[in-house]
Amino acid sequence: ALGIVPPGYALLETIGRKTGKTRRTPVGDGRLGKQFWLVAEHGMKAGYVRNIERDPRVRLKLREGLRYRWHEGTAHLLPDDDPRERQRWLATQLPSSAGNARAVRLFGTQLLSIRVDLDS
Repeated sequence: ALGIVPPGYALLETIGRKTGKTRRTPVGDGRLGKQFWLVAEHGMKAGYVRNIERDPRVRLKLREGLRYRWHEGTAHLLPDDDPRERQRWLATQLPSSAGNARAVRLFGTQLLSIRVDLDS
């Protein structure tokens, strides 16, 4: 509710599919250039994933140095992607994502890869 983002995380903002209100969810920081990658631990059962399915336009609050800034983008659900392989790849690109990946694998029930293409 406060919009505070812990180190190594980002804040994903979607529009509620039923209420139309903004919904914010902390996710592991998966920014690589103009793309942002994440693996949803509960797949299509996660509320934010269903919100993305309904309206793929999202915002991400990302760390830039000591400050945070909102970025807009379009999310893509990738059911044909291998989420475990995606997490391994992300860990090679962003070593700080390895801890989050372990937690997602441990608690996850239906992993789903998501890519957000960030606007310029």
